[in-house]
Amino acid sequence: MAYEPRGDHGGGPPQDGGYVRARGRRPVTDYGSTMARWMRDRQPRFRGSFAGELERPSASYIVDMLPPLARVTDAADTVPTKHLHSSLNKIKHPVNVVRWTPDGRRLLTASSSGEFTLWNGTGFNFETIMQAHDVAIRALAYSHSDDWLISADHDGIIKYWQPNFNNVQVIQGHHDPIRDIAFSPSDSKFVTASDDSTLKIFDFAGGVAESTLQGHGWDAKSCDWHPTKGLIVSGSKDHLVKLWDPRTQRCLTTLHGHKNNITKTLFERVMGNCLATSARDQTARIFDLRMMRDICLIKGHEKDISTLAWHPIHSNLLSTGGNDGSLHHYLLDEPNTPAGQPSTTAVYESSDPLSAPAQGIWPVHKLPFAHDFAIWSLDWHPLGHILASGSNDRITRFWSRARPGEATDVFQDRYHIGEAAAEAQGTWDRRGGRRQRQEEEEMEAEDEMEGLVDQKMPLRQSGSAFPGLPGLPGLTLPANGVPPPPPQIPGVGGMPAPGAVPPFPFPPPGANGMAPPPPLPGLDPNNPADFAKIAEMMQKAGLPPPPPPGMLPPGFIPPPNFAVPPGFPPPPQVPMSADTGFDSNGRRRAPLPSQEESLRMEQKRGHYTRVR
Repeated sequence: MAYEPRGDHGGGPPQDGGYVRARGRRPVTDYGSTMARWMRDRQPRFRGSFAGELERPSASYIVDMLPPLARVTDAADTVPTKHLHSSLNKIKHPVNVVRWTPDGRRLLTASSSGEFTLWNGTGFNFETIMQAHDVAIRALAYSHSDDWLISADHDGIIKYWQPNFNNVQVIQGHHDPIRDIAFSPSDSKFVTASDDSTLKIFDFAGGVAESTLQGHGWDAKSCDWHPTKGLIVSGSKDHLVKLWDPRTQRCLTTLHGHKNNITKTLFERVMGNCLATSARDQTARIFDLRMMRDICLIKGHEKDISTLAWHPIHSNLLSTGGNDGSLHHYLLDEPNTPAGQPSTTAVYESSDPLSAPAQGIWPVHKLPFAHDFAIWSLDWHPLGHILASGSNDRITRFWSRARPGEATDVFQDRYHIGEAAAEAQGTWDRRGGRRQRQEEEEMEAEDEMEGLVDQKMPLRQSGSAFPGLPGLPGLTLPANGVPPPPPQIPGVGGMPAPGAVPPFPFPPPGANGMAPPPPLPGLDPNNPADFAKIAEMMQKAGLPPPPPPGMLPPGFIPPPNFAVPPGFPPPPQVPMSADTGFDSNGRRRAPLPSQEESLRMEQKRGHYTRVR
């Protein structure tokens, strides 16, 4: 596929004697031009016809690269040997599951914090994040119709999601952690494997468990539903692999090939004739469902195998991830027997296929340092050109085939020979790697901040809470078609200057020779009301008592020349206290200097200049 390499530096000449670091170009893996060229140039290829010029190790042949769909029988050209990008969140957590969206535009990752993270499928940059579960997410599965996504967590809760990540259903599937989940071919049912040693078949529309598959003696760690048949496979901690009939809930057969805990069971999706299983005995096995026996023994790992993945187009390409972070790729029709190991014959070529030993298969390519810790999940892009891996080192990495002319440099990077050896050979710089890692983290943080801006709640606008009233702050719409008057400048026109008492919007009673208002009904000016009785009545009603006579409510200062209505006591004189900022003569007093300001003033005078 065509992609642009990252530029770690850039940005023009240094300024002011220093180096200006520019943001490097993000690597982009664009399959559009490759697919368009193949669709334009493809033609029926009959036996013996010319298939075009083959690729050569030169950069000029990059434009002639073909997608996996164009070379179904050439799986060797699809082996992902090149590291494309490492994506990590701002707040890092182990990545438990990685799944490509059905259209291949984005990669969905589920972490141990219960978060969904979406990464772009071409630029590998952050797109969005959401809190999907309260605990660690253990399994994800897309329906075959691409219309639904189901997720399961460590508490046994199953959630239904639409493609836009709208949660429409939550059910309690198990009371123990759910380790794996898979849809039926018709999407009407799905199966779950749990630590309670059982498998449950659920009706998708009703969200209820229809049947329970019991037979394992320990935790069920993996399950899968055949892509075209009514057949379920499960792997358990009891070292057994079982095949089930979902209609009768009967165990059809038990496979005893492994000698330790089963970690993954997966049907092959292209032909549907093979089953791959991995275990903690450092091996994986390929079973032929037509013979119900193992035909290939996958070797080469130095530690336990934690996960595996079939290629979506090449039925003979298998990728495995180990507990030590290594990533191996196998071609099942090429044994690749190393020197010193006895070669074995394929089961199909033996005289007695039922009793012949399984053929040993060694990796066609190894990346011993793909991750720092265990690889928990692998998933291929629907077009088969990118492999995504999620690991316990909290990083999601993308892998693809090398372009023509890059094989020599790719095989000497730090993912193949390690950081120390790569630094000794000059193919990797430790300081440059840290700088690039820092730049990548900064870019992901910027993308995450930009991606989360649209998800924030709109800010509450300050101003009036009464729309439609003109003249209030924060109001922009005119009332009755008349725009509000422009704001006035303090000290100009009728606007009082700062510090002056603003005029009342209406003249107060008794001012400017106006007649005082009539006494309120029920109040006798010669016999004022008893405030003690009023306070007692308000206290019985649960209301706060009024201020006693001679006192004003807190914060209330009477305006100047204010005449008190008859029947009310005169307002008291507010004393000039320290809280008002005035002294006894009515002059405004400056605030007291702080200790730091006093120390600076003393130091200017020459005091307290020596450190004790």
